[in-house]
Amino acid sequence: MDTSESSSTGPAPDLPADPAPAMPRRGWRRWAMDTRPLRIPAYRRLWSSTVVTAVGSQLTAVAVPKQIYDITHSSAWVGYASLAGLVPMVVFALWGGAVADTVDRRKLLLVTNTGIALTSVLFWAQAATGLDSVVVLMVLLALQQAFFGLNSPARSASIARLVPAGELPAANALGSTVMQTGLVAGPLLAGVLIPVIGLPELYLIDALALCVTVWAVFRLPALPPLGEGPARRAGMREIAAGFRYIAGRKVLLLSFLADIVAMVFGMPRALFPQLAAQTYAPWGEGLALGLLFAGIPVGAVLGGLFSGVFSRARRHGWMVIWAVAGWGAAIAGFGLSGSLWPAVAFLAAAGVADMISMVFRGAILLSAATDEMRGRMQGVFTVVVAGGPRLADVLHGTAGAVFGPRAAVAGGGALVVVLMLALAAAIPALRRYRI
Repeated sequence: MDTSESSSTGPAPDLPADPAPAMPRRGWRRWAMDTRPLRIPAYRRLWSSTVVTAVGSQLTAVAVPKQIYDITHSSAWVGYASLAGLVPMVVFALWGGAVADTVDRRKLLLVTNTGIALTSVLFWAQAATGLDSVVVLMVLLALQQAFFGLNSPARSASIARLVPAGELPAANALGSTVMQTGLVAGPLLAGVLIPVIGLPELYLIDALALCVTVWAVFRLPALPPLGEGPARRAGMREIAAGFRYIAGRKVLLLSFLADIVAMVFGMPRALFPQLAAQTYAPWGEGLALGLLFAGIPVGAVLGGLFSGVFSRARRHGWMVIWAVAGWGAAIAGFGLSGSLWPAVAFLAAAGVADMISMVFRGAILLSAATDEMRGRMQGVFTVVVAGGPRLADVLHGTAGAVFGPRAAVAGGGALVVVLMLALAAAIPALRRYRI
């Protein structure tokens, strides 16, 4: 581990000890997903709950915009609803990170998961009674995202208390693969179920799935703040201390900047509809659009399934650098592709690179920060992950209108490569970071 960051590293007192080195895996096992963290009962419970809710949450993510569009027949209202969910998520993720550093994280997860489940029940109730109120839907969405903002930092920060430091990349790969699988399977399942059972039941299925999560969290060990210092309150002072902590530790700052660079300049999803309607129209607009949106998540799932080849890497900083540069190169290749199938292949390659980046950025955030700061680091991480692609939608939409969609995509991908390599060259902290 980089000695320049040594003040912020080192395992917390209650971390599980690293197990004895496993026998080297041979043949195809070297490539397969590293499942060592699942041997730890507490982590296995947390991960198993994610398996259930990864799909269930996507049912609600599809049902809400579908219901709003059915009521208003306006895509603009669908966009306004997205904004209604983004603002409370950002605010409560920052505050939730500070809360997660001052209370028992297990109790916070119990409260917030229960809140999300009750919100899903309210979604079901308004749909089942035929209320047809966009205002009610937007209020419920804002409430749901506020609970999610409080929940996500505590959930992510808890992993470092359940898994040895050497297995953090494997744990992140397991969790990220499940979430990416949900992004693919959830919408497909929703599309099949809506004509069969209707929208209200999608909300109810999500609520039932969340009950599994609440039970799994209930069985976790207590996760109170470490140390014997005075009790702290989660306020603006604690949030500001988190940002000062990031600014004073270059490896953490660069991990956030790497994600911002990759997502803001290299996420071209806003241009998918135009590319499907124009560049890839000969293959069928509907088919092209579906494949473009599925390309990155499918690649990420494949990257997770074969993550054994990289999950044991020790040079975490270099893994992030090359993953982000690889993402940019794949996106540039996608922009230059005039044929649908090579374009989808480039998007899948970008998904693999994104999975590698997620795994090692997450591992850096958990290993390079002290336990008393992990919640706040994960709160900022949640905001960056949610906000970056939305900024990219604005940037790519504007650039696509000026330069054309393919030029905008290719230029953005190339810019990601240049900026990431420039950051790595200018600030050595990320290059030197290892465990």
